[in-house]
Amino acid sequence: MRNPLEPYEPQLRSLFRIMAAFTYSLHGWQKFFGMFGGIGGRSVPPDNMLGIAGLLETFGGALLILGLFTRPVAFLLSGEMAVGYFRAHAPRGFWPLLNGGELAVFYCFMFLWLSAAGPGPWSLDHLLRRKS
Repeated sequence: MRNPLEPYEPQLRSLFRIMAAFTYSLHGWQKFFGMFGGIGGRSVPPDNMLGIAGLLETFGGALLILGLFTRPVAFLLSGEMAVGYFRAHAPRGFWPLLNGGELAVFYCFMFLWLSAAGPGPWSLDHLLRRKS
């Protein structure tokens, strides 16, 4: 039996990309702009690893929301999440649920998948590719 949502996979992939990038960018806004209580009640300057993560999350998330340079940006952010997981979470224990790293693992593999799958039709990448 055919999945009734299968014809809509490209649009659903775009929607997934947009919503995942939005929730991901909130972590960047927290670090970079100090929103949502910031980190320790303040923003983090981009002169250390946490600050660089904030830049990547803010601007990488924005590019993914727009669907611009999706594949390379998603690949870069997948790597950022892998580094973040092994630097911040894995030292606290093996299990992601117990070491607080389940979101880092999810984002890492979601971005890796997105770098292979592409942005879907609702993206600037798709629009620019059609015009060329």
